[in-house]
Amino acid sequence: MQPLIIQGGMGIGVSGWQLAGAVGRAGGLGVVSGVALDTLLARRLQDGDPDGRLREALAAFPVPEITTRVLSRYFVRGGRASDEPYRQVPRLTLEPSPERQRLAILAAFVEVHLAKRAARGARVGVNFLEKIQLETPAAAYGAMLAGVDVVLVGAGIPARLPALLQALSRHQRVEFPVDVAGAGQTRHALHFDPLALLGRRLAALVRPLFLAIVSSSTLATFLSRDETTRPDGFVVEGAIAGGHNAPPRGVLKLDEHGEPVYGPRDVADPASFDALGLPFWLAGGYSRPERVAAACAAGASGVQVGTPFALSRDSGLAATLREQLLDRLREERLSVRTDALASPTGFPFKVAQLDGTLSDPSVYAHRQRLCDLGYLRTPYVRPDGAVGYRCPAEPADAYVRKGGDRSETVDRVCLCNALTATTGLGQRRRGRGRGRASEPAIVTLGADVDGARELLRRHPGGWGADDVIGYLAGS
Repeated sequence: MQPLIIQGGMGIGVSGWQLAGAVGRAGGLGVVSGVALDTLLARRLQDGDPDGRLREALAAFPVPEITTRVLSRYFVRGGRASDEPYRQVPRLTLEPSPERQRLAILAAFVEVHLAKRAARGARVGVNFLEKIQLETPAAAYGAMLAGVDVVLVGAGIPARLPALLQALSRHQRVEFPVDVAGAGQTRHALHFDPLALLGRRLAALVRPLFLAIVSSSTLATFLSRDETTRPDGFVVEGAIAGGHNAPPRGVLKLDEHGEPVYGPRDVADPASFDALGLPFWLAGGYSRPERVAAACAAGASGVQVGTPFALSRDSGLAATLREQLLDRLREERLSVRTDALASPTGFPFKVAQLDGTLSDPSVYAHRQRLCDLGYLRTPYVRPDGAVGYRCPAEPADAYVRKGGDRSETVDRVCLCNALTATTGLGQRRRGRGRGRASEPAIVTLGADVDGARELLRRHPGGWGADDVIGYLAGS
């Protein structure tokens, strides 16, 4: 049975296991964000895992020796001091250590395992960014060990995913192609060997369904032509969906507010997707029941929705940020801007305008630029032929030394640190005065807040994921 509602895989930890489980219990497809799960697990363990659920999930992992090593490195009984910095996890590279890959496997396993338990038998999905290729094999494998039902991938051309999922379901060694700037015809790949990492053979896994997140029928047609790239369906995201957006087709033009201008060519035609013969879900602007009905009437199996779920009490959004956003929604002051420069990926990125976050120019100017998480770093070929890593959000001089263009650093935001802070797990850093302060957050929402506004009218004290499902289903 195909779900009517797919919950968006939002942010780093905003679409956490609690939200995915609640959506699944209510009849939708709950989706956990698969980005930076290793950092989230390490930081939650350092905060002491007060309810013990992480350790319960860790105990279910089929290789206890790996769990023991991760607990030994990161778990702090009783939790770290509130102003103590988190111990960092190693950054992603083309040649990660076995321990780094095992941590990524384990973290994805924990998140999906908890979501599956919370969903009480309902299906659960995981969402990855194609841009973060260096962690995809390990994270996808960990999610599959936990029985993930659906894998969704966007922010790029996810042509390699069907073959990867098939190989991982058989625990086969894979060479996952990785894009490296300046490599020309030289091929680079990440080597991932489940048997070597786990040290034992396991029974074959069920290959999860794969949904490609796209914005145009051109890409969907390309992926559908070959069985090695063909997904099991599509999520078709429009330009008003939250998070990363595809850039406008043609020459980039900005309006008077500095936002990209989208035109008729950027509006996906449902009929062109229906003709491909694969199920598809429409996303971006479908947060009201009449829009859900319109999507189905156009041939879609349903819709993907993010913002109402992100603002629900079940999401991983820090409570203080949620309350500020709901206050702005009540006062008709909630504004979401499509920022053409914020994301280091080069994709436009939706940013909720909120005091005290990196959408505030004074907060952005005050933050010292650094890159210590590195999920959005781009591999590149150095002059000596070796592979290096750079990010437009790192210190500008460092980026230029690595061959980058200084203009690419202007107004870039460290989304890795900021989105982690959005869930209340921001790194503690020494400030300009005495003591330490947390990394500032950034909030991404969709431009369509009509559904959230109606939910707030119905539930003035806030709402849960089940309320969103009921509202969208017209009940």
